[in-house]
Amino acid sequence: MTTSKPVALVVGASRGLGRQIAIDLAKTGYTVVVAAKTTSNAEDTVPFPPDPNSSKSTINTVAREITDAGGTAFCVQVDVRDVAQVENMVSETVRLAGRLDVLVYNSGAIWWSSVANTPTKRFQLMQRVNPDGLYATVQAALPVFERFFSLRRTGKVAMSVLTRGLAMDFVREGHKDMAITSLWPATSTESAATEVTLKNSPRSKADLRKATVFSDAVQGILKTPAETVNGLLALDEDFLRKYCGVTDFAKYAVVPGSNPRRIMPKELPVLEVAEQDDEGMRMDSTKMRSKL
Repeated sequence: MTTSKPVALVVGASRGLGRQIAIDLAKTGYTVVVAAKTTSNAEDTVPFPPDPNSSKSTINTVAREITDAGGTAFCVQVDVRDVAQVENMVSETVRLAGRLDVLVYNSGAIWWSSVANTPTKRFQLMQRVNPDGLYATVQAALPVFERFFSLRRTGKVAMSVLTRGLAMDFVREGHKDMAITSLWPATSTESAATEVTLKNSPRSKADLRKATVFSDAVQGILKTPAETVNGLLALDEDFLRKYCGVTDFAKYAVVPGSNPRRIMPKELPVLEVAEQDDEGMRMDSTKMRSKL
């Protein structure tokens, strides 16, 4: 199938922020491919739509929400820890929708604790889902996509370095219309993860914003010139203020009248050096190995 609409693949879109991004992209005219691990029979889901932050929300229910509203959506099941599944996800996207214009990587594993209380297996899971899953997705999508966006809240350093590195590749290879951006919430945002937190601390609800704040920032990125957002490491609130002119964030508060506490720093680390444009003799291991 080939569509005249731009096509967005949202990875990690079964619930929470990913679901909201997928639904809002569909509302603005995108054909959306919804990808994640969790599946279900959407026609048997009662009530419908399900709680967007519950296990009843799956790639199938999200796709149904989109199509019921008049949009176009497909679903592809994927475990981002499996490279073969990631490659299949991208090929299925092109087969089903005919193209790939925007890629949103929202998959992520979360664990809030100290190093002493973080088992190695848990750390390895976060590594495989967050930076490794992103890298595999980039590798699979590069031959077919037009514009790429990395959206995640954990594994920030590794994923940010990948963002900056790929952004430099785009510039050096002359891909002026391509961009990669990393985006995170400035405050805690409603999601499946925060649902667990609320069970232990109901008062923390006042510190939450709706998922729409994050989705609106994604929409803003898509409307901003590629050269402006390529390599950008941004927070949703700060991006909306600087590039979209948003000054009133009251509508995003889960608890009306509350002022959610900011959990991210005012400025993110600058992952670049003054000499980065001086490449000297650029080495390419792929070409060097082919000559052996």
